[in-house]
Amino acid sequence: MALKPKILIADDEPVTLEVVLERLQAEGYDIEVASCGKEAIAAAKNSSFKLVLTDLFMPDITGMEVLAHFVEHYPDTPVIVLTGFGTIETAVEAIKRGAYDYLSKPANLDEIVLTVKRALEHKDLKEQNVALRSQIQEQHRLEKLIGQSTPMQQLYGIIKRVARTDSTVLITGESGTGKELIANAIHFQSNRADMPFVPINCGAIPEELLESELFGHEKGAFTGAFKERRGRFELANKGTVFLDEIGEMSPKLQVKLLRFLQETKFQRVGGSRTVEVDVRILAATNKDLERAVAGNEFREDLFYRLNVIPIQVPPLRERAGDVSLLIRHFLNQHCLKKNIPHKRMSNAAVESLKQYDWPGNVRELENVIERLVILTDSEEIQLHDLPKRMQTCEPVCAEPETAPIELGEDGINLKELLDNLENRLIVDALQRTGGVKNKAAKLLGLNRTTLIEKMKKKQIDFPL
Repeated sequence: MALKPKILIADDEPVTLEVVLERLQAEGYDIEVASCGKEAIAAAKNSSFKLVLTDLFMPDITGMEVLAHFVEHYPDTPVIVLTGFGTIETAVEAIKRGAYDYLSKPANLDEIVLTVKRALEHKDLKEQNVALRSQIQEQHRLEKLIGQSTPMQQLYGIIKRVARTDSTVLITGESGTGKELIANAIHFQSNRADMPFVPINCGAIPEELLESELFGHEKGAFTGAFKERRGRFELANKGTVFLDEIGEMSPKLQVKLLRFLQETKFQRVGGSRTVEVDVRILAATNKDLERAVAGNEFREDLFYRLNVIPIQVPPLRERAGDVSLLIRHFLNQHCLKKNIPHKRMSNAAVESLKQYDWPGNVRELENVIERLVILTDSEEIQLHDLPKRMQTCEPVCAEPETAPIELGEDGINLKELLDNLENRLIVDALQRTGGVKNKAAKLLGLNRTTLIEKMKKKQIDFPL
């Protein structure tokens, strides 16, 4: 059964207090009363209120002081001020100081009930918006990028540094490395996180339509333009535009994009009115733009405008230590999404996938895991279940001998080595104990809470 919203009523007039109390109780609210301002402030320390209804003029502490106390200490609790000495000036002052609304005595009970309902609905809506914003940011926060290898750690550092600037970023890397995921992470860690993130694939839209997609068009600008349409730059005002596959943009549109980057102004297709917007530009490509510039396939001035901060996303073959983390992530994700009992993967199969070259990068790995989740009947995915081209490891590697570690002339990345070793031991302990964290922690000589914190930090989900 849902809890009734708890409301505090503060008034030094017993009659008013009784009348308002009875009406709000009849509406289903849980009411607590205070006969003066001191009692109201004291009550706030001992209870959590959804709303406060306070008289303005009370003998000890005024309603304005009660309002100020709640605004300072309980800013999410709406306060409605009620008084029989109402003037426009005091009403405006109460609203300025943070009151939700202002009502005059004698009390119109219907008006009080309606105002209380509106205030509580407004509070609920704000809480839902905060929760939704937190959920969206959670989905795109930096920690959701999977990988603990040195190349990924370096990438995280760059993202954190550039996110809260407004600088233009050019993200380069092979297909399937997750360039749009990087762009999302930058936007949702930036000061524009509450504003739109608008992606557009410049290589997927015909040239004749791409200009309209970017800049919009006026009614009648071309055949089929039956009404005015805002483009992506207008839709993203105050937010971020992500131009994916920027290397596929035609020379004609490159000129128009360059002009926009220089002036932050444009005209819709078929229009004469100048539109000015405030957007941050993130661009991405799998092409070598410097080579394209040398071959007169891409404008040099546009390249330098976009390449203010370059970010190179490493291919999966350069971060083989992350393959096992990605396998766990995608196994969990696709089993859950497709409502399939959880599957794990044998050590031999994991080792084989770690040795594969991954020309399609993370996207190829995800597609393979999705296919295995659907087509493999057994609970454990074996080496022979993998596509033939990926069976690069003999079954004997399921129990590999630990290779001796030598410093070597060039030194060693001790942090990465220890991280990988710790990951492997945690997963091994979880597998041996069937996922029972208490037992796994004992095998590792850790407290259960310490193990859980390490699993969260390393994004180790179990079962595998």
